[in-house]
Amino acid sequence: MKLEYIKAKLSDIPKMQELVSPEVESGVILARSSDEIATNIRSYILAFKDGELVGFCAMHIHTSYLGEVRSLIVKEGVRGQKIGEKLVDLCLDEGASLGLQRVLCLTYKQSFFERLGFVEIPKESIPEHKIWADCIKCKHFPICNEVSLIKNL
Repeated sequence: MKLEYIKAKLSDIPKMQELVSPEVESGVILARSSDEIATNIRSYILAFKDGELVGFCAMHIHTSYLGEVRSLIVKEGVRGQKIGEKLVDLCLDEGASLGLQRVLCLTYKQSFFERLGFVEIPKESIPEHKIWADCIKCKHFPICNEVSLIKNL
């Protein structure tokens, strides 16, 4: 088993959308258009196992001090192999190298992120522009069951 973690390329977008499609359908991950992914392509880190795309994650920058881990997905058959943990760690390393002080996430997998050092925060403390830029597109808006967490870098 060869695992490889690399930055996304524009040519990866169709494979990324195919991988995340079931989670988008169920409302676990927010749908993103090809153009939206392309605009943010430098934010994504991909995980390949034996040449197959098996996961990805993005580090989105909100402000000069605050980032967000978003769109974390690991293919169903390879979950539990620490691929998601490695993807988040790589995003956090990138955020720290850019000078971010804190990283937030919105998730249904609270215990996963708590194991990585994130702590729960009130949703009211999330920057308002996040709500209007992203959350409003969610099929669950305004009834949000996700947990908001943050980690200091």
